[in-house]
Amino acid sequence: MTNKTLKLYRKRIIPEEMILLKDDIVLHQDTSIIITKWNSLKPRKDFSNGISAYFIEEGFKVSKIFDKHQKLVYWYCDIIETEYNTGQNAYIFTDLLADVVIYPDGTLRVLDLDEIGDALEDKRITNETAIKALRLCNHLLEKVYSGSFKKYQNIVNKYETKEGNSHN
Repeated sequence: MTNKTLKLYRKRIIPEEMILLKDDIVLHQDTSIIITKWNSLKPRKDFSNGISAYFIEEGFKVSKIFDKHQKLVYWYCDIIETEYNTGQNAYIFTDLLADVVIYPDGTLRVLDLDEIGDALEDKRITNETAIKALRLCNHLLEKVYSGSFKKYQNIVNKYETKEGNSHN
């Protein structure tokens, strides 16, 4: 790694955009995990901030989302593809559309699979990217259903506590 400041970018396919996450605070970084603390980019009624862990080798990001009273709203998991630019010391996290939301009561929703279909149809993504997104989503769901997803939640919780922001 260089001495340049680490840059994190969120790249989306729908809508097509790439945003520098300039206000995110990096709590931890190594070759397999980056953990950040952030406030929502745009004001929202349903949540205001969170802590995210990018599990680079796993192909997903796990975010613990809080409302303005610092109460847990849900866990939000993005299926991602990660690219690292050594010269710029920058990570580009491409959102591969499929998402999994886990609510405090344990119920879950899989979101945006239709967007994979739309992106394929509009040729915004390749067949290979769609296959990758669906397989990574399935891999994540298997972890949730088997109970091993708790490991990822514990990692996020550990950094949340380190920051002195113990939320529920």
